[in-house]
Amino acid sequence: MQACLRLAIYAPLVAAMMALVMHDAHHFGDVGFGESSWTEHMQSTLLALSAAAMWAVHSRLPDLRTVSLLLFGLFAASLIREQDALLDERIGDGSWQILVSLVAIPVLISVWRNRARFVAEFEHFGRSFAFGLFGAGFLATYVFSRLYGRTEFWETLMGSAYLRSVKNAAEEVTELFGYTLMAIAAIEIILLAIRMGRQRRAKLRELGALR
Repeated sequence: MQACLRLAIYAPLVAAMMALVMHDAHHFGDVGFGESSWTEHMQSTLLALSAAAMWAVHSRLPDLRTVSLLLFGLFAASLIREQDALLDERIGDGSWQILVSLVAIPVLISVWRNRARFVAEFEHFGRSFAFGLFGAGFLATYVFSRLYGRTEFWETLMGSAYLRSVKNAAEEVTELFGYTLMAIAAIEIILLAIRMGRQRRAKLRELGALR
């Protein structure tokens, strides 16, 4: 029953993402799938919401404190990377790399220092529905979309009719779907952390009663 409820909630979210993609398709010759498209804006929005969700888990739900911190670093770094064109224009060429380092290095150091706790948390996270969604989104965004968006593939597929804009559209839409899956995973991580906290408190009460 819970699985059906999840599908009923999440399916419209995916459909909404595709509605925005269709909007950009209708304006393909104008805005298309460039930096000012709805597809690009939603990628940034989903990353920002996912990063905020993971920071909330890190700050308020201690049962997944280190896992959520690592995921916060991933989402925040990806959000900065998505703004590379704007940052290059406003700050300087390659400035996004510096900003990503400022986020990623402290996160990685903190997770490494708490690696024993991270491993313990990951045992729970790795068996969860949230991890399955996150894994699928991660592979779709950071592996499949990069390979699917290779110029060589599209030149081979389209031959003399090759259009870079079509290649970009395919890659950006795939990225958006991956970010959507990871945003849904962020919701599931919040629910998982809440459940873990309740279970921990219940065990503590049970131990207190036995004493």
